[in-house]
Amino acid sequence: MGRTFFDQLRWRGLVHQTTFDDGISGWLEAGSRTVYAGFDPTADSLHVGHLVPLLTLRRFQQAGHRPIAVVGGATGMIGDPSGKSAERNLLTVEALAANVAALRRQMGAWLDFDRSPNAALLVDNADWMRPFSYVDFLRIVGKNFPVNVMLAKESVRNRLERSDSGLSYTEFSYMLLQAYDFVHLHRTYGCELQIGGSDQWGNVTAGIDLARRMDGVQLYGMTMPLLTKSDGTKMGKTEKGTLWLDPARTSPYEFYQYWLRTADDDAGRCLRFLTEVEPEEIEALDAAQRERAHERPSQKRLAEAMTELIHGADGLERARRATSVLFGAEIDRLSDGELAEIFADVPSRDLPAERIGGDGLPVLDAFVEAGLCSSKSDARRLLGQGGLYVSNRVLSESRGNLTSDDLASPTTMVLRSGKKKYALLRFVG
Repeated sequence: MGRTFFDQLRWRGLVHQTTFDDGISGWLEAGSRTVYAGFDPTADSLHVGHLVPLLTLRRFQQAGHRPIAVVGGATGMIGDPSGKSAERNLLTVEALAANVAALRRQMGAWLDFDRSPNAALLVDNADWMRPFSYVDFLRIVGKNFPVNVMLAKESVRNRLERSDSGLSYTEFSYMLLQAYDFVHLHRTYGCELQIGGSDQWGNVTAGIDLARRMDGVQLYGMTMPLLTKSDGTKMGKTEKGTLWLDPARTSPYEFYQYWLRTADDDAGRCLRFLTEVEPEEIEALDAAQRERAHERPSQKRLAEAMTELIHGADGLERARRATSVLFGAEIDRLSDGELAEIFADVPSRDLPAERIGGDGLPVLDAFVEAGLCSSKSDARRLLGQGGLYVSNRVLSESRGNLTSDDLASPTTMVLRSGKKKYALLRFVG
């Protein structure tokens, strides 16, 4: 017998906690359910940390359920204290509106908002929170929240117990707003299940309790593990900062390289959490990883699957082409930005653009100015030995000058001495 949908989630490790005592699998199999997850618009792009709930919503839709993605135009104005050690900086109304619009555009790449009968919905909780006055919200919603219950929530208790930071009334109120989201979504769309990261358990159960108190209905919750490395630190951080899903903020090449460098202990878990690679293939990759870890089979498959999922086939091809450059492939049709990322740690020098105009820049001069050769005689010797390269193409001994035809991108020339010694010349002005 094949796995049920919930069995598949559990096999992938995506079930951390549920409010069901038992029977959730049968409940999901009995008919199409409406399920939601929330995303606060703290930036103008989703990042890797959003992928577990976002792609889990996608899995629910593929299994015949209706997903709702809530972009928190209201809750984002406050900031969720869950998992945070200090107060968030509050964004302006204008910044939040721009972020909400950007997230709306992005989510359409992974959720189907058109297909019937379980087309996904994208809603903004500011639409139903904005009409409330402060007094009305206290009378209608706040009276249903026992303060002692709120204080017992782990997300609140952890902040209150810290000696170096407290919890403002603003952030303390976040739980009320998110809980009311669940009530509104049930009343409006028949939503019965909320999903979120494991740090959202307190907010999820608060919404369930509020719906019971206000409407006498039973709603449900499920949390998923946070996307962390085996050492417990958050995944999705690079030397440059956050790993974004927007290619303008994190290029397909950088995205691909991140997953390619995933630790052995994390690769199999990421394949389960984040990709649609079939269980049989993942298990085969697990075995190959144990036998031939140096070949990094799981990481290679993870990098391919994730880059294609987020950046499409074209983004994957660009990432592969850029990666091949590091292994000596000829360089062609790359942008200045892509070259800068590939050779981020390589010495570079700026020269006036006219240096490659006319007859061009003498080969020997180029390698000396790039710092790859100590002198023209050193460069002449390496040239005679076939040890000088432009765009990973070996230069012949008779080669005289380098011109704009030798640029690897609109402004940049990639020089190489020997097998691995690179330098960039950028022609500017």
